[in-house]
Amino acid sequence: MTSPTLSREAAIERTGWGNRFHPWQPRNACFWVYVAVVGYGSWYAFGLVNSQVRVYGPALAAASAIFAVYGLLFWWFTARIDRYSRQPVGLGVAAFVWGAFGATWTIAINGNSSLMNLYQKLFGQDFALDWGAGLTAPFFEELGKGAGVLLLLYLAPKVVRTAYDGFILGAFCGLGFEILEDILYALQSAPEQFGSHQLRTSLSTVLLRLLTGFSSHILYSAVFGAGLIYLLGTPGQRRRPARGVLLMLLAMLLHFLWDSTSALAQGNGTVLLALLIGITLLAFAIVTAVFQITVRPEREAMRAVVAPEVASGVLTPEEADALSGGWRQRRRYRAGAGAGAGAGAGAGAVGGGGRRRGAKGGGGSAERRRRRHRLEAAHDLADQLAAAGGQETDRVRFTRAELARYALR
Repeated sequence: MTSPTLSREAAIERTGWGNRFHPWQPRNACFWVYVAVVGYGSWYAFGLVNSQVRVYGPALAAASAIFAVYGLLFWWFTARIDRYSRQPVGLGVAAFVWGAFGATWTIAINGNSSLMNLYQKLFGQDFALDWGAGLTAPFFEELGKGAGVLLLLYLAPKVVRTAYDGFILGAFCGLGFEILEDILYALQSAPEQFGSHQLRTSLSTVLLRLLTGFSSHILYSAVFGAGLIYLLGTPGQRRRPARGVLLMLLAMLLHFLWDSTSALAQGNGTVLLALLIGITLLAFAIVTAVFQITVRPEREAMRAVVAPEVASGVLTPEEADALSGGWRQRRRYRAGAGAGAGAGAGAGAVGGGGRRRGAKGGGGSAERRRRRHRLEAAHDLADQLAAAGGQETDRVRFTRAELARYALR
């Protein structure tokens, strides 16, 4: 029988949880590829902005401010769902920068333009207008964002271990791509009506992108990133080529459908609206299913890491359920369900998947606040245990002492 301590160490090793990411790797060829692609994209973006900012500065400033807030909200959400074996912040930043400057300006804008020109020459102007976007963007944009996940896999092989890591990094790549692409579209719409109403025309584009953008690049590249890790495999993720290819193709198919809605609707407004709603719902259904599949091993790893703490009475089984469960388990714990299972309530087997135990405790706002703090402290303890490879360190003992300060009454 495997002891809880050995299971903890195995889970930390498998997920790469607690390992650090060092961006400066001059002896790694992937590092120079990353620098070259992002550097060229940044130079390209700077040249474009520099040529427009004197004339369309107000439109650019307004669009940048709005999409900055939009990006922060999605960054917060993506960081929130990465709550188990968390990715280092630097890795998320690297993925975002790749999506914003590398995938957008170096890969997609050049690849899309070249392939669009080819479609015009081969099939004519009408075909290119109707189907060009749908038959260019899914290739260069999804492959471009996926290239960021691939590079980061080889820049941080001890950190990027699971399909869920690919899911999260893909989402950050997509977020960066989404923000910069939206700002570009807003800037391109500013000259309409000879630029006399640049704020009004650009803000109309901003509003449209805000309403539709949340279901596009972030979702597609999250699915693509998970598929890429399944396809390649890692020491912590068994190769599943069929599943990997399927997810990558699904991401590209969703992108094709979204960019081809006008051509598919053939000018029928009702059909167009139905397609937009249907594709959005389909995208959310697929990304939710991929999330549920990829997050399961992460939750099992969290449960394995905290299992010895439950056995020693530091944490309760309910807290282990809340840490390794979904939002329902966390909400139930914070609300005070399972009263009487406070800290130090004794050892118990980890398990139960958040099943209801006992009557609702409540305890008022002070008790709920204490539970919230205790859950955050328990998560910090899991992070410190992972960083220490499951060993006892001063940081682990300090975090455990902090956890005891919030013992439930």
